Amino acid sequence: MADGFDFNFTKEHLHTLIPRAKDIDTWYTDMCEALPQYDIHTLPRVAAFIAQCSHESGGFTILQENLNYKAPALISLFHTHFSGLDEALHYEHNQEKIANRIYANRMGNGDEASGDGWKYHGRGLIQLTGKANYAKFSHAAFEDTTILDNPDHVAQPYYALYSACWFWNENSLNDLADAQDIKQMTRKINGGYIGLDERIHNYQTALQVLQG
Repeated sequence: MADGFDFNFTKEHLHTLIPRAKDIDTWYTDMCEALPQYDIHTLPRVAAFIAQCSHESGGFTILQENLNYKAPALISLFHTHFSGLDEALHYEHNQEKIANRIYANRMGNGDEASGDGWKYHGRGLIQLTGKANYAKFSHAAFEDTTILDNPDHVAQPYYALYSACWFWNENSLNDLADAQDIKQMTRKINGGYIGLDERIHNYQTALQVLQG
């Protein structure tokens, strides 16, 4: 049994659940360090954490938000941020410009010209987004501004994992994992219920694998 867990959590379990992830040895080692620090140590909690992170990150393979949208998609997804298709055409496929527009003046970010939207766009297993959240995670992880000053750290596996654990703790997701309430957990992570069926499937699979 890996130290800190109350069930037998093995590298083979993890490889079965996230087979497309690179360097499974490192992911396993880092999880064995990080998860117990945030009381993600029971079978239901670990199953829920892996299930949700797997959905959010494409099976632990995508650690940075993709904002490479065409103009019609920008209007569809972010219609409140664009006056119309003509304006959106000036932004399509330019991820930095898109982030600076859609994330301006919220989540602790400055205006569009500040560049905060791009600097603090989504990174990590559960995408950390917005200057305020980077600042909170930075203080929690380092008690200083290390992450705030170097946000690309969160796109690296170690801090991608720790930022997800921090988010998990900040939103009391262990309580929802104990209740096996994947729907409300999804709402806290996603702001809605996008991908709920897959998340539930991931969770049920994780329970079965981790019990084996």
